[in-house]
Amino acid sequence: MPRWLITAALAAALASGAAAAHNYHMGLADIGYNADTGNTEIVHTYTAHDVETLLANLYGRQFDLGLEEDQEALRRYLDKRFVLTANGSRLPVQWVGIKASADTITVYQMVAGAALPAGTVLKNGVLADFLPGQINTVNVGGSAGRAAATLTFTAAQDEQRLP
Repeated sequence: MPRWLITAALAAALASGAAAAHNYHMGLADIGYNADTGNTEIVHTYTAHDVETLLANLYGRQFDLGLEEDQEALRRYLDKRFVLTANGSRLPVQWVGIKASADTITVYQMVAGAALPAGTVLKNGVLADFLPGQINTVNVGGSAGRAAATLTFTAAQDEQRLP
């Protein structure tokens, strides 16, 4: 068998495996209080392809998340889909930065100068409006005598009270 045919067959197998491996759409966020800085830190991780496809569908063009103006589009989207509220008021979640690779998009945010108050509610519909099968897992670090917890958000259940 010619070497080029083996290479082509291997490339096709890998491509079909990658496509099959991406049938599961998920996001992960970690929320934790950093006593050293006094800030609540939030780190999101999403599949790069899902984020890029979402933004392309929303805006009708390709995005380069290395550019600040394209990061701004993602920031606006997250501000609508990842919302923390306490006592009926929205908490000021600040954008810290982003790290984009071929596989993942990692977003860094914070609530400056505060731990999340007891009874904080999280609405997390990131990508669930675009991908109905999206599952978002949120790990909440323990603080102020509260236990750590892991919560799961879906299109059907996009809002929960944090422990």
